Amino acid sequence: MTQKGSMKPVKKNKAEEPELEPLCCCEYIDRNGEKNHVAACLCDCQDLDEGCDRWITCKSVQPETCERIMETLSDRLRIPWLRGAKKVNISIIPPLILLPVFLRVASWHFVLGVVVLTSLPVLALWYYYLTHRRKEQTLFFLSLGLFSLGYMYYVFLQEVVPRGRVGPTQLALLTCGLFLILFALYRAKKNPGYLRNPAGNDRSLGSGQMECLNRKGQEKTKGFPGTDTSGSLNSRTLKDGLTGSSRMLAGSPTKVKEDWCAKCQLVRPARAWHCRICGMCVRRMDHHCVWINSCVGESNHRAFVLALSIFLLTSVYGITLTLDTICRDRSVFTALFYCPGVYANYSSALSFTCVWYSVIITAGMAYIFLIQLINISYNVTEREVQQALRQKTGRRLLCGLVVDPALPGW
Repeated sequence: MTQKGSMKPVKKNKAEEPELEPLCCCEYIDRNGEKNHVAACLCDCQDLDEGCDRWITCKSVQPETCERIMETLSDRLRIPWLRGAKKVNISIIPPLILLPVFLRVASWHFVLGVVVLTSLPVLALWYYYLTHRRKEQTLFFLSLGLFSLGYMYYVFLQEVVPRGRVGPTQLALLTCGLFLILFALYRAKKNPGYLRNPAGNDRSLGSGQMECLNRKGQEKTKGFPGTDTSGSLNSRTLKDGLTGSSRMLAGSPTKVKEDWCAKCQLVRPARAWHCRICGMCVRRMDHHCVWINSCVGESNHRAFVLALSIFLLTSVYGITLTLDTICRDRSVFTALFYCPGVYANYSSALSFTCVWYSVIITAGMAYIFLIQLINISYNVTEREVQQALRQKTGRRLLCGLVVDPALPGW
């Protein structure tokens, strides 16, 4: 007879999964999980073939087909890299191609310059509202800003410096300003103060308490336009009913106003907001800035304001040097509007067009900088100002340039 325990269970060998072959520099795994090649970027795309056929026959293309074509192109647009091709965000490409083309076309004639320089801000605003309405992140404006800095500096070196009016010290100051802008943008691009939900946060609140908060949120927001079908909030509509519960659960002092975010599943401190574009809560959120493709919050607000101030100083200095070179014996303001003979030479015309492009960008950044200074002086954020305007609790001052939210407590 066999003794108990003398027989040991035999472990079954698991079926070994086949190892994937290493990818070469031009191969990648597409969104369908299949191996693909960079050279086949436009092959086997039924939606693209159908769209091209409709364009050729002058037939309308369905919006769903256009979205699928863009998704396919964005997935297949890659560059060769070690251990597989890397994906390239398609939104960074248009500025790299369109900006030099538009500026050089605008340099051909004064009328073309007026048309192009007027249409560029309109197109940028249209694309901004399109992406802002869809609540999508885009690298278009970050790519446009960085490439504009590089291209303006390149034109300055190629067309302005060889004329001999710019000295080494002036060129060094402008170059230092450019590097300071990049450094400030790097600091502003860092974490703005995201509120994360660590594993310990769930234990501190407890599952029953979290269910109670969610259930109260659903009951509190039932029938309100700011909620979805599951009862989760997309704004601060729970601040009346859930503030007391949040204080009690988190053990915070009663003076600090806290709020519960049903999407991030955490207790937000005062003046923190949920960004629907980033999908996270941000401490003392000011706004979501498309120029850095990130939020401006408690941790990067100073770097953001510093980047704006350095950019304005450097841009004004570069514009002054360029106008002093191509329009001699005239003041900067006069040369900006009256510079006879500037379109007689293509080099001068290109420099003058880039000056006006820089003026347009500088004016937009100056407006943002002014709004930031006004909000800082009133100790409010842009998010609080917009909320006060929607709720009609703020006061407009100085012809609407200044908005006093009249928020209690600060």
